[in-house]
Amino acid sequence: MEWIDTLFVEHTALQAVVVVALICAAGMALGKVRIGGISLGVTFVFFVGILAGHFGLSVDEEMLEYAESFGLVLFVYSLGLQVGPGFFSSFHRGGVRLNLLGLGVIAIGTCMTILLSRITPVALPEMMGVLCGATTNTPALGAAQQTLNQLGIPSDGAALSCAVTYPLGVVGVILAILVMRRLWVRPCDLAATESGDTHSTYIAAFQVHNPGIFGMTVREVARISHIPFVISRLWRDGKVSIPTSDTQLQEGDRLLIVTTEQNAETLTALFGEQEQTDWNKEDVDWNAIDSRLISQSIVITRPEINGKKLGALRLRNSYGINISRVYRSGVPLLATPSLVLQIGDRVIVVGEAPAVHNVEKVLGNAEKNLNEPNIAVIFIGIILGLAVGAVPLHLPGISAPVRLGLAGGPIIVGILIGTFGPRLHMITYTTLSANLMLRGIGLSMYLACLGLDAGAHFFDTVMRPEGAMWIGLGFALTLLPVLVMGWIALRWSRLDFGSTCGMLCGAMANPMALSYANDTIEGDNPSVSYATVYPLSMFVRVILAQVVLLFFR
Repeated sequence: MEWIDTLFVEHTALQAVVVVALICAAGMALGKVRIGGISLGVTFVFFVGILAGHFGLSVDEEMLEYAESFGLVLFVYSLGLQVGPGFFSSFHRGGVRLNLLGLGVIAIGTCMTILLSRITPVALPEMMGVLCGATTNTPALGAAQQTLNQLGIPSDGAALSCAVTYPLGVVGVILAILVMRRLWVRPCDLAATESGDTHSTYIAAFQVHNPGIFGMTVREVARISHIPFVISRLWRDGKVSIPTSDTQLQEGDRLLIVTTEQNAETLTALFGEQEQTDWNKEDVDWNAIDSRLISQSIVITRPEINGKKLGALRLRNSYGINISRVYRSGVPLLATPSLVLQIGDRVIVVGEAPAVHNVEKVLGNAEKNLNEPNIAVIFIGIILGLAVGAVPLHLPGISAPVRLGLAGGPIIVGILIGTFGPRLHMITYTTLSANLMLRGIGLSMYLACLGLDAGAHFFDTVMRPEGAMWIGLGFALTLLPVLVMGWIALRWSRLDFGSTCGMLCGAMANPMALSYANDTIEGDNPSVSYATVYPLSMFVRVILAQVVLLFFR
């Protein structure tokens, strides 16, 4: 049975691939099991790796380090690439408040970590592992391990303490949500209020009854209003048309306008009257509104369009059509002239059929081209990320230079390329499934290797007093920051309960708790708040894990 030894025992490249793949497959299968409505998902790979290491399964150290490092880099870069387009836009009005509250959760947990490392026997490297487990944040653990290795300090303790505290980190946020709901939440806090996304589109019909704008062109009205809006259709004397910037408005004109819901009241005052028809329902048949104009969804697939502003294409003047909305990753964006277009954007074009077909040729609309991911950009981004992570940064008060490492560098470059790549005419588009595939493979490899490395001493540590102390401290680091900032969000910031829960889950990087919140709270506020807070919180935790070890070790 030598072939069995070749596959599972003898330290070769073949054996390393088989063992890591086996751990990933078993962990992913078990991760689908739901207990009490909660599943651990890919995190179960970590615990399968621990069991495999406990029962003596091992891999060559250099191969294990390579697989762990490559998995971490692939995961954090793909993560940065995905959150990049929404990273900076999350700082708009409502997003600023949510992100500040999320940073409050991170600040409390970080300060507690430093303080507990001073007043308890647990050293800071292990306390940082406890924090990473308590916040279910494996990228931060990877950053901490890289920093410890850079400083010549063993990183095994951090991985072990993270493994010990991780399970309660998942459950602790859900428990905190239950406690808040029981003690502090009032009926008004459960109202499914709007989440304040200033970029989501809102469609409404207005009638021109304001004498102050009679005879003014659309361009002049837009200039005096200082509010972004797009006139999709104009009805006059029973006829429908696509208005241009030079179209003069007359009394009694009916305008179908795309704007944001926050601006609807201001536009009502500007034009005179808002009609009560709900144009935002999903079942609106736009092509049945009038017989002469059609509304068609067109996907941007031509590389020449990538990175250009919508106004620079001059589609309205050249073809007599109007673009009312732009969908990016399923999120509706207002089609303003300054909007920078990207490959994969889906635009809603309104106009006469021949003109719409001509615009389709300009924009591409060859969806099959999007199924071919631009792999070159992925590898270029990884190279740039590793280069940025290797640059020594000399900070005051630290003798050794600081490096962002394998976790910090790629996530920063991923965010920057995801945000600004299209403006540099880089085709950064990947389908959501392709991005999730890259993230899943990278995270699975990293967790499998991490668990395998920590498994040899895991159960011995849990049974010792220090293991029990790690569990207790980790539970405190999970529960206290969430409860404190949850109370502040509900009472001082007056957030609704759904938005509060989403903010807390995003700050703790806990999708399992978010799933519980979505199942128990009406509306989509938890998901919207989570998406708003998660990018910045993940970035800050990865960087803080390194800064704390460098400054306070």
